[in-house]
Amino acid sequence: MNGLFSQLKGLFGSTWWIEVSTDTPRCIYYFGPFKHESEASQAAAGYVEDLEQEGAVLCQTSIMKRPTPKQLTVEYSSKFHASISAEPR
Repeated sequence: MNGLFSQLKGLFGSTWWIEVSTDTPRCIYYFGPFKHESEASQAAAGYVEDLEQEGAVLCQTSIMKRPTPKQLTVEYSSKFHASISAEPR
């Protein structure tokens, strides 16, 4: 029962986030939160442009409703171990 309650609480406490995966560097970036999906959609291009100007090679961009990520930037080493940073890039 507690698991179901936690899932429902997480769903209702969710906001919109932009998730950008890059091949180089091998990272996942989270940008948000946004109150509405349309706000996230409008902002996504700016974040993608900033990452590309910094030399990132993009893999995928998604807009999703989710709980706040525990970390805003997740960086993977060549051995696939995650290195986590709380600072957005």
